[in-house]
Amino acid sequence: MATSPRPKPRGLIVSILRWGLALGALLLLALGISVAVAIASLPDYSTLSRRSDLGQMVRVRAADGTLLVSLGPSFGRWLPYREIPPTMRSAMIAVEDKRFRSHIGVDPIGIARSFKVRLTTGAWRQGGSTITQQLARNIFLTNSRTFGRKVKEAVLALALERKFSKDQILELYLNRVYFGGGAYGIDAASRTFYGHGAEQLSLGEAAIIAGLVKAPSNYSPTADVQAARGRAGVVLNSMVENGFLDAAAAASANPAEIKVQPAAKQNSVRYFTDWALPQLDTLIDETSDPIDVWTTLDPGMQSAANRAINANTPKGAQGALVALDRDGAVRAMIGGRDYVDSIYNRATQAQRQPGSAWKLFVYLTALESGMKPTDMIVDEPVTIDGWTPRNSTRTNAGPVSLREAFARSINTISAKIGDQLGFATIADMARRFGVSGTISTYPSMVLGTSDVRLIDMTRAFAAVSNRGVSAMPYAIRKVVTAEGRLLYQHDAQEERVLVAPYVAAQMTDLLQTAVLSGTGRAAQIGRPVAGKTGTTSSNKDGWFIGFSSGLTTGVWMGRDDARPVPGLQGGTAPARAFSSFMRIAVARRPVENFQLEVPLPDWQLEPDEEVWGNIADEAPLVDADGNPIDQAVGLPTDPLAPGAQPPGTAGPADQQWLDEVLGRSQAPNPPSGTAPQPQPPQQQPRSVPPTDPLQPRPDPAQR
Repeated sequence: MATSPRPKPRGLIVSILRWGLALGALLLLALGISVAVAIASLPDYSTLSRRSDLGQMVRVRAADGTLLVSLGPSFGRWLPYREIPPTMRSAMIAVEDKRFRSHIGVDPIGIARSFKVRLTTGAWRQGGSTITQQLARNIFLTNSRTFGRKVKEAVLALALERKFSKDQILELYLNRVYFGGGAYGIDAASRTFYGHGAEQLSLGEAAIIAGLVKAPSNYSPTADVQAARGRAGVVLNSMVENGFLDAAAAASANPAEIKVQPAAKQNSVRYFTDWALPQLDTLIDETSDPIDVWTTLDPGMQSAANRAINANTPKGAQGALVALDRDGAVRAMIGGRDYVDSIYNRATQAQRQPGSAWKLFVYLTALESGMKPTDMIVDEPVTIDGWTPRNSTRTNAGPVSLREAFARSINTISAKIGDQLGFATIADMARRFGVSGTISTYPSMVLGTSDVRLIDMTRAFAAVSNRGVSAMPYAIRKVVTAEGRLLYQHDAQEERVLVAPYVAAQMTDLLQTAVLSGTGRAAQIGRPVAGKTGTTSSNKDGWFIGFSSGLTTGVWMGRDDARPVPGLQGGTAPARAFSSFMRIAVARRPVENFQLEVPLPDWQLEPDEEVWGNIADEAPLVDADGNPIDQAVGLPTDPLAPGAQPPGTAGPADQQWLDEVLGRSQAPNPPSGTAPQPQPPQQQPRSVPPTDPLQPRPDPAQR
């Protein structure tokens, strides 16, 4: 049987070489075509320098410019090549790609060394990527460790080298590479770790930054400063070995002496930023540009608020605080004792019963109806639609002034006012002052049984402090791009008068008395303060809200599960926290006395001869608009007095009262040793829902 001749070994080798050369030529051709296509598809230099592909950077700043939190990627100023310190350029080349100036985008020597390490150790322990390859990966690819990705990376690196100069590539790299801590680019890294721009980097600082690229999380100065300094020593040695630095200069740059800026504390301030940042959706158009959000937060007040809440909140309970300036600017916000443990913001999200802090609206309604702080009302047992409120003392004081009733938080008086003026009227007053949500109109509502938010209650008290003018809370002052272009500027809000100035002044009188001699005595700070306590049934919630020197602060304490907190009352821990915070918050503000003497409207003024003339001359009576009044028609009187008519309604004249106020005769003095007996408010017909048996009844101690 014949056998075919075996191919000669030399001929086989020649064939393999021919096919290898042909295949190599095809691969080179394919590579050339791929590089040409990549070059044509590469963006221009200005596009690559925008960094918008990395996501939007949002830096939130306090009122004084202090950086509160940086969200998303952090970008600094884009530094042109000529402004990048030579030591920074040299350090990066020495540690990442010492043949950067000589290779074509890929480094064959580095690749060969990487394969050698792989064969000897069985693992990829040394990368062969050049600075150009890293730039290509950062801009266009992912970090997946696949052969296909490495081929694409090499093609893009070759294309980048053909399209841009070495200086341009290094500039792109140093302004885009990630250095940890959310910082992209050397300027962001410098500002994050040292608090100054990259153009001011020292040799030691540059060495630390250059050392971060290998493992940003491991060598971050804010996470492990010792590891960062050790890595910087490796960078300095590499600079000496590659001729970028002499040994003496390297020895003088001691990384151990480099001071690293501590990371900004992002605990309690995150309650504020979480509340403020969603408001951007309604303030600016959508943009991918880096922005700086300048807020109203005062860092000193925020720190004081955090200390006050944590020092005074009872064990096992939570605390919240919000402070508003005259115009509604939020100066401090605490949503809980620890943001890391709970991101739930109890200042803006939680809805809890306010207890007697709600009486602000009860007494505002009374004052607006014509009552005065000096008016007398009888504290006595009262039953309304089957509901019988009791005072915390379990006693009744008899005749008391409106001022004393508020200061002592007497429940029966609030019930009488609500019964007289209408519970729906009080609910309307609360809505007028910004209270959102469902408001009960059952009789017990006067004692604060409707759930409210702390920020809404604080806003209401701020309007009283502002002489009856609304103060809408706001957090953002302005928004600018990284280049300084203004996107939004907060404008002064249109003033809305909620109650007349004299009503606000009289309410301030009552609130000040509550602090001076009533339930809020623990809130005193050595200067005029007005405020009100609130405690709910079984001590589940404690409130204190007050104002001084133009700053209004609300404090709430309680448990998230609404279980009782032993000993918690508005006049204890919340009032003490208010005092602790306010002593620091208003320390640099001038002391302001409350303006309690405000001109009353004409219908509340007692007429005298200057207004009405001399009755003997038979001068006609006139109303507030100057129209004649028939003397058979009565004048406006106190709305809660017996037989009173509301302003603007007609009724029979009280001739004896007219004689007294016009000086015709003096009222007879009461017998010696007896006091005038005040009359209880007249019970007017009401239109209110029947008593709901499921409506929670306030505890008798609620105050």
